[in-house]
Amino acid sequence: MRTFDLAPLYRATVGFDQIADLMDRVMTNDTGQTNYPPYNIEKTADDAWRISIAVAGFADTDLSVEVRENALIVTARKGEDDGERRFLHRGIATRAFERRFHLADHVRVTGASHENGMLHVNLTREVPEALKPRRIEIATSPVSDANLVEGSAVN
Repeated sequence: MRTFDLAPLYRATVGFDQIADLMDRVMTNDTGQTNYPPYNIEKTADDAWRISIAVAGFADTDLSVEVRENALIVTARKGEDDGERRFLHRGIATRAFERRFHLADHVRVTGASHENGMLHVNLTREVPEALKPRRIEIATSPVSDANLVEGSAVN
């Protein structure tokens, strides 16, 4: 595993702590993280995304989607089974899970839907008006008569 020294980043920048934290999080080798359930992240527009999670076997009441501290947290807890069903083969996993997605600043969850065994979570980037680029008019100062120097023609 490679290690990176982020000290030059801290010495030369102010306010970029989130980038260093993101790099630490990505470079950390999480052996405990599973690939269950499978998911897709697709870009639907310039400032919009959709996360689709395969949640076969879960009802709407078993799923929970919440946003906390710039993180999208999707959890599923299967209700109690009635015990009358006997499986000869059980290949559809309905075990409980929690999946976290770290969101960038100003990314908001706009909705979630559950259809055909897929949970779709829609996200958009909403940049506040105060942070959008704006054009500043440059004012020209009027020339006053006091600043004029009288000149006469030479020759």
